[in-house]
Amino acid sequence: MSVLIIGGDKIDKISSLLQTLGVTRTTHWDSRKNSTSHKKIPLQTDAILMLTDFLKHNSMSHFKKIAKKQNIPYICTRRGSASITNDFTKFLKEKEDV
Repeated sequence: MSVLIIGGDKIDKISSLLQTLGVTRTTHWDSRKNSTSHKKIPLQTDAILMLTDFLKHNSMSHFKKIAKKQNIPYICTRRGSASITNDFTKFLKEKEDV
C-alpha cells in the first residue's frame, strides 16, 4: 500500500508506524509552500494521510476535493502516533469490509 502524507516536517516515526500497519511506500509533502497545492498526486497512491495539526484549512479542503475526484481515500488525523494508529486502523477495517 502506498500513502501520501501531507503536512508535518519530520515524519520518520510516522513512516515507521505506517510500515508496521502494512504501508510499503510513503511520499511526504510538508505543505509549507503554496506550491504544494499545485503538485499532482503520485500515481499508485492508495490513500492520503493529512496531518491536521500542520495543514491549513484551505489546503486540506483542496486535497480532499482532489482525492474525491480521483477516488482516493483520505484520512484526516492529528500528528500523534495514537491518533494515526487509531484512524489508520479504522480506515483499514473499513477497506476490508467493502
